[in-house]
Amino acid sequence: MGQTVFIPRETVGDESRVAASPDTVKRMAALGLDVIVESGAGKSSRIMDAEYQAAGATIGKTADAGKADVVLKVRRPTGAELKSYGKGAIVIATMDPYGNEGDVQAMAKAGVTAFAMEFMPRITRAQSMDVLSSQANLAGYQAVIDAASEYDRALPMMMTAAGTVPAAKVFVMGVGVAGLQAIATAKRLGAVVTATDVRPAVKEQVQSLGAKFLAVEDEEFKAAETAGGYAKEMSKEYQAKQAQLTADHIAKQDIVITTALIPGRPAPRLVSAQMVKSMRPGSIIVDLAVERGGNVEGAVAGRVVVSDNGVKIVGHLNMPGRIAASASLLYAKNLYTFLETMVDKETKKIALNREDELVKATMLTDGGAVVHPNFANAASSKNDGEASKGRAATKTATPKKAADTKAATGKTPAKKAPARPKGGA
Repeated sequence: MGQTVFIPRETVGDESRVAASPDTVKRMAALGLDVIVESGAGKSSRIMDAEYQAAGATIGKTADAGKADVVLKVRRPTGAELKSYGKGAIVIATMDPYGNEGDVQAMAKAGVTAFAMEFMPRITRAQSMDVLSSQANLAGYQAVIDAASEYDRALPMMMTAAGTVPAAKVFVMGVGVAGLQAIATAKRLGAVVTATDVRPAVKEQVQSLGAKFLAVEDEEFKAAETAGGYAKEMSKEYQAKQAQLTADHIAKQDIVITTALIPGRPAPRLVSAQMVKSMRPGSIIVDLAVERGGNVEGAVAGRVVVSDNGVKIVGHLNMPGRIAASASLLYAKNLYTFLETMVDKETKKIALNREDELVKATMLTDGGAVVHPNFANAASSKNDGEASKGRAATKTATPKKAADTKAATGKTPAKKAPARPKGGA
């Protein structure tokens, strides 16, 4: 019997995606792995249990997680899920660790080896593992579809005997993967599209899609991109100049789509309440960064709100999940491609190479500790601080009182610790 991969049904919120497809199940079986899919795991993505079985999986239940060597998920495991995992199990998911350091520490305490797919380096070898790109691409598409649905007019120009319907004006703010797909989709639907971004390299990409590029092109703009291809956080001065440039432009737009996200930081505010107020009634804004605080003042996570002047601000959560049947197929392939690098083709066993650059970049926890450099130092500092508090308490208390303190607080000198984004990737 080979090692086991478990695919659970997602339990957090209204997550509709699943971490395996019939195709990836077949591929994992070909690697020599036994695959168990929890019953109903793929239902929201239009993948029935019978399809998984036909591909070589066994349909199981939640408790089967305990026998898994590898757990593939969409979302970070909950505390209840972690209790059912075996120590040393490999867990691969989108972990959303920033701001959820306590949950990262919980994974360490559970003894699992956790990998955050968001941290996958953007190198040629890892392109097929880039969950940010695969999911952001669909989010950008769906943002335009949602905007068109909320907009009560046609997007393309239509010339008829009864008169001409003008083309809708669409403005995309943030030209990463999501933004580029939003531009392409809006252009396909016949809109007049403009776009802006702080990275100079994207200007040519925007123009190649038939859109007009809008930005303050000063010296800071020329250096506004990280080595990894992400937008840098811009100075307050640049943000003010860019806001001034875009304010007049936004007032003339029918649809605005914002996609700006910076790894590990709150979403930058791009559209102020005053800008919203300047737009015509019936205009639409779709905020793809709403999960990180939003790019738009007045956006509400999980809701479509209408401003006092009749502008609809769309704040749907989990945009890729709104097109789950497609998103799951891409996400599952991302996870499979990464897992494949961990399997020894001769022994057909998991052989984790901790020196592999992909492993080092994405590993959050291992051997009971938080190991990712972005979070391990914070974890160590907290452990040291709590340990020193414990030593001080021991020096000043009698043995009985020290025991009473443990009973009252439920802890002794403890260990605690912490842990890149989506959207405009």
